[in-house]
Amino acid sequence: MPNPNWISISRSRIVNMILPMCAGIALLAAIPGQARAEGEGETRIAHCIRQAAGDKPWLEKTLWGLRDQEGGWIGAEVRNTNGSHDLGPLQINSWWVPKLAGLIERPEWQVRHWLRFDPCFNADAARWIFLAALHSTGDFWEAVGVYHSPTAWRQRRYAQSVARHMQRRFGRDLFAARTQAEPTATPVAAEASATGGQTATPAVRTLGFGVVRRPPS
Repeated sequence: MPNPNWISISRSRIVNMILPMCAGIALLAAIPGQARAEGEGETRIAHCIRQAAGDKPWLEKTLWGLRDQEGGWIGAEVRNTNGSHDLGPLQINSWWVPKLAGLIERPEWQVRHWLRFDPCFNADAARWIFLAALHSTGDFWEAVGVYHSPTAWRQRRYAQSVARHMQRRFGRDLFAARTQAEPTATPVAAEASATGGQTATPAVRTLGFGVVRRPPS
């Protein structure tokens, strides 16, 4: 007859062996699904950024710069130290929720939900916030900074970081000037004019991007 103590020890050892194996199998099974979901999320975000840009390459690149800087995702709700939250892929601050709700005449709870879970609504909101800042400032990099903060030194630091993200994604020569016979108005100036802003001084078009130089340090 087997020793009862040996049986209990053996069972304990078997359980200790099986549980990690089961956990490992479950983890391996979950990873492809998680990766697939993340990949599908990124595909949706890319589609929404392209759609929000409305066939304007410079605006699409700008929105990608903001997204890469913010690092949000579908469903994101990141709490800030001041009690507000940054929502969705482009991390729209919850401070904007009442303003957006008033503009589209929808309840605030619904707008907040859309900002978190609808990447196209989120990208459209980011576009609106950036273009509103561009309209009010007439300056591309200042508008990028305003997207982040009303404070001048934070705006400068943020704009510099966004510029680096844009160069990583689209190449270091993104802002390199290309000489033309005559200066042409930048797409940013045209957009500001179309929305009622002040038309900026004409500038040399930059590799199809059209804006600019790097923001000052």
